[in-house]
Amino acid sequence: MISQRQIPIPLAHEAAYDSDSYLVTEANRAAYEVIMSWPNWSAPVVLLCGPEGSGKTHLASLWAERAGAVIVAGATLEEREVGGPGRPVLVEDVAADEVPERALFHLINRAREEGFTILITAREPLARWQLSLKDLISRLRLAIPISIDRPDEPLLRQVLVKLFSDRQLSVERNVIDYMVVRMERSLREAQALVAAIDEEALSEGRRITRPLVAQVLASRENQVIGS
Repeated sequence: MISQRQIPIPLAHEAAYDSDSYLVTEANRAAYEVIMSWPNWSAPVVLLCGPEGSGKTHLASLWAERAGAVIVAGATLEEREVGGPGRPVLVEDVAADEVPERALFHLINRAREEGFTILITAREPLARWQLSLKDLISRLRLAIPISIDRPDEPLLRQVLVKLFSDRQLSVERNVIDYMVVRMERSLREAQALVAAIDEEALSEGRRITRPLVAQVLASRENQVIGS
């Protein structure tokens, strides 16, 4: 008798950016402590850098909620009135090759004059930004630089356990260990991988085991190779 695959019903599992879902290990502790020391920053501007999937968006979102910050994308930042006395600003995802130099310079000057703080996030460190405005360069060099690397194994392990738990799935430790050493070290990939494993287990009516995880990992690797 040929078994039919079940068709999984898509359920929304959006990324949670609350404080309870942010896990701290040695990989992100230094950045977390600086961000959460607000408003006692030693400079009005903090520059948070880290690769995609490192968790900087989550950390910046925690700060924005705590500080009551205005949030603006780096790509849409213009020389307009954002922030102000007592109203911090989060400038998200400034691209190293498309820095809004004059708008950022204007905003930093206002922060110094009016007494508000700015958190800037970017994938690339300041040394790799393509800048031509010398006054902006001098301002950014006075910012507090912090960085987050890709998640280490302890953080990745905790994240996977939580992601499965959020889906009300119990997964054995040896399965988590198997995933950690074989998957891309990225929080975004952790979310996508858990979703794919959940869907595969549901569609085949199987428990989440190492063979099933190996099957999903191989499938995702083939997709990358074929793309």
